[in-house]
Amino acid sequence: MKKYRKLIIAAIIALIFIGTFVFLWQKSQPKEVVYNEFTPKKEDIQKTTIITGKIEPRNEVYVKPQISGIITELYKEPGDHVNAGDVIAKVKVIPDMGQLSSAEMRVGLADINLKQAQTDFQRDENLFNQKLISADEYDKSKQKLDQAKHEKLAAEDALQVVRDGVSKSNASASSTLVRSTISGVILDIPVKVGNSVILSNTFNDGTTIASVANMNDLIFRGNIDETEVGQLVGGMPMKITIGALQDLKFDAALEYISPKATESNGANQFEIKAAVKVAKDDKIRSGYSANAEIVLAHVDKALTIPESAIEFSGDSTFVYIIKGEGKQKTYERTAVTTGLSDGVNIEIKKGLTLKDKVRGPELITDDNKKD
Repeated sequence: MKKYRKLIIAAIIALIFIGTFVFLWQKSQPKEVVYNEFTPKKEDIQKTTIITGKIEPRNEVYVKPQISGIITELYKEPGDHVNAGDVIAKVKVIPDMGQLSSAEMRVGLADINLKQAQTDFQRDENLFNQKLISADEYDKSKQKLDQAKHEKLAAEDALQVVRDGVSKSNASASSTLVRSTISGVILDIPVKVGNSVILSNTFNDGTTIASVANMNDLIFRGNIDETEVGQLVGGMPMKITIGALQDLKFDAALEYISPKATESNGANQFEIKAAVKVAKDDKIRSGYSANAEIVLAHVDKALTIPESAIEFSGDSTFVYIIKGEGKQKTYERTAVTTGLSDGVNIEIKKGLTLKDKVRGPELITDDNKKD
């Protein structure tokens, strides 16, 4: 019994040894290399580039006050539509004490001059009625009285402007009311009631009360790399995509290419602008991120193959044309002339026909992946 047991164990060990040897031998044998195969096709091919940028109004106007003071009323909110001349806010004047003092002194002086002119005129009028002075002297006295009256009114107006920001004579054109200078949509009101504001002058730009823009006249603004800018020309069509609006797409036309580059992350970039064609129903907001697709070049009905089938050697390009079938299959290295590439397929200008079959890269199988 022990003898048979030893024989069985020896047989099992032998089978394991032989099986392992056969397995390792099979694994050591070279596998047949299988390649992808492609047939040339006639199709349109184009080279495109994607430019990232944003949508913004062509002209955005910053409305500023005509006087310095404090915001007391805001009549509009961001998103409201306004017409040119509509009141956006009201400003309460905080008078400058030096100017206020000067204006009050001017009123006092004008009042003194007016009283003196009235006294002189009354005396001259009595003398004229008694025919003791000439008509010319009487007219001059009357003229001085009229001038004194006008000076008194002007001084009072100036005092009201300094103190209140508006006078009775120009109430309809009150500088305390901040009005929109254009028709459009209010994009932003960066101030609140109670904020101090200053008018624009030589030393500062003034406080912005609101920014207003015509949202029916939009542009796409972006930057393109210097390697591609040379292929752009004014008027080129573009496809704009706004991802935030469920991939909303619309047309645009290139209208501006910057003559000067700016450096960004070590690369030279050129700014471009394109007029956006948006339907009135599309509610586009200023500042949306967008992508613009531009066709840099295209060829209609070109003979094409996948670019992965091309062998690049210096300035020359080659393909391997398949000859024969099955085990008799061979690959003939052939020079070709290439044209436009879209990054996946490439145009073949010379060296191939529609009847040829081309070898592509090696076909990766599951066995090869395991190895």
